[in-house]
Amino acid sequence: MLILGLTGNIGCGKSSLSNIFKSKNIEVIDADIISRNIFEDNLLLEEVFDKFGMYIKREDGTLDRKALGNIVFNNEEKLIELNNLTHPKIYEKIISKIEEYRLKHNDIILIDGALLIEGGYLDVVDKLLVVTCNQDIQIERIQKRDNCTKDEALSRIMSQMSQEEKIKYADYTIDNSYSFEELEIKANQLIEYIKENWCE
Repeated sequence: MLILGLTGNIGCGKSSLSNIFKSKNIEVIDADIISRNIFEDNLLLEEVFDKFGMYIKREDGTLDRKALGNIVFNNEEKLIELNNLTHPKIYEKIISKIEEYRLKHNDIILIDGALLIEGGYLDVVDKLLVVTCNQDIQIERIQKRDNCTKDEALSRIMSQMSQEEKIKYADYTIDNSYSFEELEIKANQLIEYIKENWCE
């Protein structure tokens, strides 16, 4: 069984690539979904409210993710504080999911996460795939998806490790600056290569 990590910066199309893997019946562990679900833990939620202020708490008691995002995307120290609270719980859930899928004897498991490198997952994955794209396209995608300004999009990009730095850790890279059809072709080629070379 091969554990393949998939990472890439905001707006590069990591989710689109992950969905292609899912369509090929490859089990995907989505760190973003796990990171959302951990806020169902009331103790963690209270820690986050205590650390970042009650104005990120909605009237119904849930987390206002956009308000929290505005804090951490513009302040590296605050981002580190948030990661220190959430990453251990995310890591624990991901390891648990890997063991669950291992028992099913899957050929490939994909871990989809924006912070696989920064979060210390390189020792968990066997191979790392980094999806990249042209920065102008990246900005355009973020603006369209999040309905934000160019400056806000750039701020989010700058809060992450650069694409160039992430590529240094990659076993495989896919450039997603073009159409979805081209992304699908590249993904299918990589899946076939992995199955032929790394799966028994």
